[in-house]
Formats: sequence, structure tokens, C-alpha cells
Amino acid sequence: MSVQSGTIEDLRASVGLRIADEQLLRTLAGGLADVENLLRETARSDVKAVHEAASHLVEAGGKRFRPMFTLLAAEFGEGHHEDVVTAAAAVELVHLATLYHDDVMDEATMRRGASSVNARWGNTVAILTGDFLFAHASRLVSYLGTDAARIIAETFGELVTGQMRETVGPVDGEDPIEHYLSVIAQKTGSLIATAGRFGGMVSGAEQAHIEALTRFGDIVGTAFQISDDIIDIASPSHESGKTPGTDLREGVRTLPMHFALADPDTDPRLAALLQGPITDDALVEEALDLLRASSGIDRAMSTLSDYARRARAELTALPASAARDACESVADYLVARTR
Repeated sequence: MSVQSGTIEDLRASVGLRIADEQLLRTLAGGLADVENLLRETARSDVKAVHEAASHLVEAGGKRFRPMFTLLAAEFGEGHHEDVVTAAAAVELVHLATLYHDDVMDEATMRRGASSVNARWGNTVAILTGDFLFAHASRLVSYLGTDAARIIAETFGELVTGQMRETVGPVDGEDPIEHYLSVIAQKTGSLIATAGRFGGMVSGAEQAHIEALTRFGDIVGTAFQISDDIIDIASPSHESGKTPGTDLREGVRTLPMHFALADPDTDPRLAALLQGPITDDALVEEALDLLRASSGIDRAMSTLSDYARRARAELTALPASAARDACESVADYLVARTR
């Protein structure tokens, strides 16, 4: 599902948002349309090769959760205006840039239903395109002031550190589960936290509200990855719209797998299958069956429920409003989408 068109109908279906307030829906839809226009403008280049590669993922659309959350966070201040749109577009550009780099590292061939840039134009072009988008994200943030520039630089550092730590793996003596949770907080939670922080900052929200939005974004971002981990194992493809076992095929150990491996009663066959990438379809199905029967799924679900509870708790610091109700619906959706 894409909210590229910025319509109210799209927003109703986006990432679990349940918004009854028509005025808020119209505000968010209009804001996302402005963000979309700025993204297209920013990806434009007089150099044809740069323009084609940079526009590739922008035009592919997506849920645009990060800019939507920036706009939603701004509702706790003065609301939607030009600086909010700039901040929202900058955050999405950072996200898109990481996708270009991720596809190179993962040797991905598809992204959002289309050929990935690395598959179409090669790894060098994909890496340079990601760098191009990072540069323009920094340019947009510079218009918001030195504090915003410092925050986005710190966020870059968190994203890269998280990716490095994932690549290297836990150090000797480090708990694999704690390592994994801290890595996804850096890789996913940090940018969504910045989206909330920017929305509150540039709209003039109270400092206490900005801090609550930042913490909420960090928790929700981490929880979305846990939710995806569960769906990749537990949900049949006809329900999730995705092919189950993608992480198994890529040799990526997710939270349910870490929990299963930590359980001394786990089937030794599953432990053996989780030692590396699985390329055989029959073995993927075997591993999925064993994971579904293991304690890993239940423990991951329990962890997800705890993150959703913590996210809702952060919202109590915010004034009651349609915007807070929308944020609460995201927290509820985190758990509901896995069932």
C-alpha cells in the first residue's frame, strides 16, 4: 500500500492509523502531498543517470510512515507549515538512502515491486545514489537550523553504528538478544524517533511533548521491526502479502530465532537449520514449522506487547487530542498485525 497520492483513503489504511477526525485526515493528506512534491523536486537532477536512479524509489512510493509521523507530531505544536514539510521530506530521504545501501549489502534484486537500483544499474550507482540522497537530506535539514543539523548528524551516526554492529555481530560475552534489540533500535528506532522530534521541534511544541514524541518514535520503530520478524515466520503469504521465511533465506537471525536458540528445549534440528542461510524451499518450510512450534514466537510476541505498552505509556505525557488517538492506534496495530 502506498500513500504516494496523499489521499484520505490511503491514510486510513496506512500503518494501522485509525483516525476518525476528518480535519486531521485532511491535514495529514495535504501535508503528505506537499512532502511528495518536495521529494520529487529534491530527487531531480540535470544529469539523467542521477535523476533516474534517485527518482527510482521516490516514484515507487511506500507507506511514508516517517514523514507522516513528523506531520502528526507537529499537531502537538502549531501544526503543518513549510518547515514541517521540509523536516518530513528530509527524514524520508534519509530512509530512502539507507534502502539503496541496504539493497547493495543484501544483494537484493527487488524493492517495492520493482527492480532494485543495484540490480538495474549496479552496486556503484546504488551506493552513490544513496549518498546523493543523504547529501540532499542534510541540505534540507540545514534550513531548519543548527540544532536540527546536529540531530540529523547524530541520527546518521546511530544508523551506521547499528548496521556495523549487525554486520559484526555480538562481541564475546554480549547477550545475543540484547544485542539484537539494541541494533534494531539504532537501525530503525532512531530515525523514527528523529521524525517525531523534528515534528515537535519545528512546530514549536513544548519540550516535554517533544521528548515524549521522541521516545514514542524510538519504541514504535523498534517494535515495528519485531512485528515484521514475527510476521515473516508466523503469517502465511496470502495473509501478509509477503513470502514467509525471507530472513531464513538471507541467513538473518531475528528475535524469534534468538529466543528459540536461547531455549535449551528447542529442537536440535531447528538449531542446526538456523546456523546459516537456507536456500532450499523444503528446508525453509521445515524451519518455519519448527519455529512456529517453538517458544521463540511466544517470547517475541510477549516482547512486542511490552513495547506496545511502553509506547502507549509515553503518550500519556501528551494532551488528549485526535493526534494522540492516532498515535495510540499505531501502538495497538503493532500487536494486532501479527495475529
